[in-house]
Amino acid sequence: MARLFALLQYLIPQHLLSRLVGRLADSRIGWIKNSFIQLFHRIYDINMNEALEPDLKAYPSFNAFFTRALKPGARPIDPDPSRLVCPADGAVSQLGPIDYGRIFQAKGHNYSLTTLIGGDMDLAKEFQNGQFATIYLSPKDYHRVHMPVDGRLRQMIYVPGDLFSVNNATVSEVPNLFARNERLVAIFDTAHGPMAMILVGAMIVAGIETVWAGQVAPKLRSVEQVDYTGNSNTKADPIVLAKGDEMGRFKLGSTVILLFGEDQIEWLQQYGSGTATRLGEPLAQSHPTADEQALTPTETDEAING
Repeated sequence: MARLFALLQYLIPQHLLSRLVGRLADSRIGWIKNSFIQLFHRIYDINMNEALEPDLKAYPSFNAFFTRALKPGARPIDPDPSRLVCPADGAVSQLGPIDYGRIFQAKGHNYSLTTLIGGDMDLAKEFQNGQFATIYLSPKDYHRVHMPVDGRLRQMIYVPGDLFSVNNATVSEVPNLFARNERLVAIFDTAHGPMAMILVGAMIVAGIETVWAGQVAPKLRSVEQVDYTGNSNTKADPIVLAKGDEMGRFKLGSTVILLFGEDQIEWLQQYGSGTATRLGEPLAQSHPTADEQALTPTETDEAING
């Protein structure tokens, strides 16, 4: 059945279907949006007690409901500066080392690091022999993505692509899935080296947003890069986000991939394929260099902010 489901996705108009669903999810017609919200709430048993707005009918659209905010304190952020936290509610699909520029997808499948981040070989070298984690957000999960660690945005790269589903059945059947789907790559400089946060689009995902640029997908069918360092013609205002800050969101569910450089972090032992994640809980331990260990908090902030 998984193979048949994957095969059907090659045949259907992925982008057209996703954009049509997106328009429906943005509808502000009362009976349409309320019917979809109530049906979704019933099917997935959404916990509205932790939502900032618990009234289902108060949301102006299905997308507003799907990307709902949580009450303050609903997801405490681990304060230990040596620990990186889970960026989202979800489940680990895979995590581990980046071997010879390849990232493990599922049994029998891996894909290119360079292709994943948009084809920039120099950028890929920063993560060579580093670590990756792939976190899947199911429809029932909270769909805002937050920072695992303090970071200064260096670059944002939009990469066009397909819109295969990212559920386990499809991941196990479609080669190079995460390196072929539409995605948004955000490169941050942190006290623990470079970090990539990659928001992967998927079937019927109506859009990907960031807190600094608004909706960034879907876009045109070409790679688009924006520099946030002030060193290029496409420069933008500097963006610095603290650990636990929101960085983006999905309009309908998908996947977040984290990348770190060599000898920078180590995933905590309790995490493996299928392990649930909860925003703010410890995910990894940093491997500070001797210089980093000697930094004061002020110097660490200066290392991030330049």
